[in-house]
Amino acid sequence: MRPAVVCLHLPLPMISRLPSASLLPVLMAGALAAALPTAAVSATHAKPHAAAQKQKAKAAAAAEPAMTTDANGRSVPVLANKAWVLMDYDTGQVLAASNPDEPLPPASLTKMMTSYLVEQALKSGKLKPTDMVTMSESAWCRGGKGGDSCMFVPLNTQASVMEMLRGVVIASGNDASKALAEHLGGSESGFVTMMNAEAKKLGMGHTQFANAAGLPDPNNKASARDLAVLAAAIIRNSAEYYPIYAEREFTYNGIKQGNRNALLYTDPTVDGLKTGHTDEAGYCLTASAKRNGMRLISVIMNADSKQARADQTRVLFNWGYANFEQARPAQVGAALASAKVTYGVAPAVNAGLAQDWALLVPKGQAAAVQTAVSLNPALEAPIAKGAVVGKIIATANGKPVGEAPLIALADVERAGFFERLRQRVVGWFSK
Repeated sequence: MRPAVVCLHLPLPMISRLPSASLLPVLMAGALAAALPTAAVSATHAKPHAAAQKQKAKAAAAAEPAMTTDANGRSVPVLANKAWVLMDYDTGQVLAASNPDEPLPPASLTKMMTSYLVEQALKSGKLKPTDMVTMSESAWCRGGKGGDSCMFVPLNTQASVMEMLRGVVIASGNDASKALAEHLGGSESGFVTMMNAEAKKLGMGHTQFANAAGLPDPNNKASARDLAVLAAAIIRNSAEYYPIYAEREFTYNGIKQGNRNALLYTDPTVDGLKTGHTDEAGYCLTASAKRNGMRLISVIMNADSKQARADQTRVLFNWGYANFEQARPAQVGAALASAKVTYGVAPAVNAGLAQDWALLVPKGQAAAVQTAVSLNPALEAPIAKGAVVGKIIATANGKPVGEAPLIALADVERAGFFERLRQRVVGWFSK
């Protein structure tokens, strides 16, 4: 800003009558008076500028989480919650975690098991999408008062299984969860038995369910690692229903409700899964993201706000994708080795992978992955296609990073008596 110029308009006779010594203070006082507003304005502008700079620095600090060193010597985020896990979907490898096996109140993350069992019943044909489910008095939300999560199905009316499933996944309806539990399990307690049986089947060793909705109960506990395992099962085994977890809103009975997973609105790579909150559980979030063909699953338990659980999940995803990459050292169906077979109509069988094989390695090491094959030493016909005949081992910079079984890519029938005799004799002389 240009300094103000002060002009004193004095009549010439007056000026001529002023002593030369008194003219200078008058001019200086006028100049000072004009300069003062300018200085004040400058100071006023300086204060908001400093505040903006301070706010920007604070935001930058929030974007850069505190870090610590884990047991493997890696720098990992420090998050303000009770437990968290970041897991690779393809391998099940936990990339980083804090208190991953501590059983904690999961709140509505419990509903992932409820929705999973419904989805599996749909897949098996036990349930049909158009089956009607009754809203009983025990399941009904009485007006949704007191902060209840509700789908708002009226008492003694019916909604279809698919409507109820969306009510669980998107609206986090306690009423829909209980109604589906009663419909599929005969009663909520019967459904809880199914929930715990499925948890055991999936290897969720630090989880015990007590109800279908995740309402507070001292016996309703789950660990962050177990919930990541459950999320992976939903993505893998309920693939045709998984897109529901990415839907941003659901309207039923004239009431539109938004998905509580804030990342669905801000990160296009995030496509699920479930939020949860009670006073005891704090704010929880299980989420999954897929970037460049690599899927990660995160679980946050007992954060102190909705914003915190979203921010912490974002930190984990960004850290995981910045520090790891996928390697696919061999293709499914390709002949990777020839396994020797005795007493067969063929002397050997080609061996390969039964399914896609993905590894997760530190960023920049995918090109360094090498493989070695180990075949079972005494394979005797008959060999069925798909039988395990060895394994393939991957290493990076001399360290093992994974292994996978090798299977026979074809059947090998047992040879007739005389051919087996011939092979035995040849074997005697070749020793």
